[in-house]
Amino acid sequence: MNDDILLIDKPAGWTSFDVVAKIRSGIRAEYRDRGEKPTKKQLRVGHAGTLDPFATGLLIVLKGDACKKAGEFLKLDKVYEATIRLGQTSTTGDPEGELTKVSDRRPTIDEVKATLEKFVGEITQRPPIYSAIKIDGQRAYKLARKGEEVIMPTRRVMVFSLELINYNYPDLKIRTHVGSGTYIRTLAEDIGRDLGVGAYCSELRRTLIEKWSVEDALTMTDWGLSK
Repeated sequence: MNDDILLIDKPAGWTSFDVVAKIRSGIRAEYRDRGEKPTKKQLRVGHAGTLDPFATGLLIVLKGDACKKAGEFLKLDKVYEATIRLGQTSTTGDPEGELTKVSDRRPTIDEVKATLEKFVGEITQRPPIYSAIKIDGQRAYKLARKGEEVIMPTRRVMVFSLELINYNYPDLKIRTHVGSGTYIRTLAEDIGRDLGVGAYCSELRRTLIEKWSVEDALTMTDWGLSK
């Protein structure tokens, strides 16, 4: 673990903080094995753009002085592959929330294609209440978990491309290239709303952050780390 920028293929079920904490523990163990004590700088580890626990794929982890560049990474474009489950909604926009059946209607492939075209370009999104965005100094998801009313402001985001990979009802698989601040969970919900059947993001994988690809990333197992 000598590089300041680590490319990690995050597994499902791990939070981004879990990954950071495990890598920090690994660094501490390396120094302990050498009979040395790491400095605070050597133990400084952070990530450059979180991934939801259910999601997999590219997570950029920064070490030492590279942590100062986290803000630069957050502004970069990203590519995701997502499976959108039609006919139901989720309180969190993903499989971890409470699911509610909305409709049994099966949109046609032409309807799906027409809807996807509507979400290419600059669009307006309302981020999910179960997100790390701060509202009055507190994380939105913490307020939501307390049962407090959370009103998320809308934002303009950029969707550069939205490609249909496969449609086998109720699952709609897409690949999308988006700008900073775009929520794929919200995109999935908005697509379901436009189709009139409801939807949530059942699977999500980040494959690219600007020039960094998940194909060049290592798994936690590769690092010899387990949860």
